[in-house]
Amino acid sequence: MTQPRGIRNCNPGNIRLGKDKWKGLRPEQTDGQFCQFTDMAHGYRALIRTLQTYRQKHGCRTVADFIRRWAPEHENNTSAYITAVCQKMQVPSTCEPDVNDRDTMTAFAAAISEVENGVPAQTADIRAGWNLL
Repeated sequence: MTQPRGIRNCNPGNIRLGKDKWKGLRPEQTDGQFCQFTDMAHGYRALIRTLQTYRQKHGCRTVADFIRRWAPEHENNTSAYITAVCQKMQVPSTCEPDVNDRDTMTAFAAAISEVENGVPAQTADIRAGWNLL
């Protein structure tokens, strides 16, 4: 069975290729659409940094705000995505996650990864990503 694209790319958030030169990118990017990282820790680091940037630069406050930006309507069923993340985190969509708290961001990253890839995230990989911040 083939692994989900985000797992194969060590990019659990399915971050698209762009101008960001992330730490831990593979020297050769062969996907064409999504970043490919050298390991899952660097993929989770990028996911967490992106969420932190959403708070700092884009004013995202609630889980719903973050997911509307992460998974816009023109690409996703955003309301279903918000519901799934909130169920996995066991919080309401109005919850305002502390983007500087390791445990909160571990839960948030795990929920996004599971929605993106359809498989549970490995907490150790997320914590390793947090430790790279």
